[in-house]
Amino acid sequence: MTKAEFVDAVQKAAKGSSLSKRETEDLVDCIFDVLSKSIKKDKRFAYPGFGTFSVRNRKARAGRNPRTGEPIKIKASKSVSFKAAPKLKSMV
Repeated sequence: MTKAEFVDAVQKAAKGSSLSKRETEDLVDCIFDVLSKSIKKDKRFAYPGFGTFSVRNRKARAGRNPRTGEPIKIKASKSVSFKAAPKLKSMV
């Protein structure tokens, strides 16, 4: 699903709302901004019935360049992980 399709689906789901497509898109952008800031600040964001986003630290490790086979060092990094709630899992 693309962002445009998601905005359309949210607008259709909010049947009683008088939000325009542009206002709906702004609302969706705002929601994702708040979600991102929350994950950055608290290292975790949970939404009951949907799931939990959390920051995971990945250790530095040795890897291999797939083209040349040459060993390389992969730096430590952070990534966002998602664990689905049981309700979401049962829907899928």
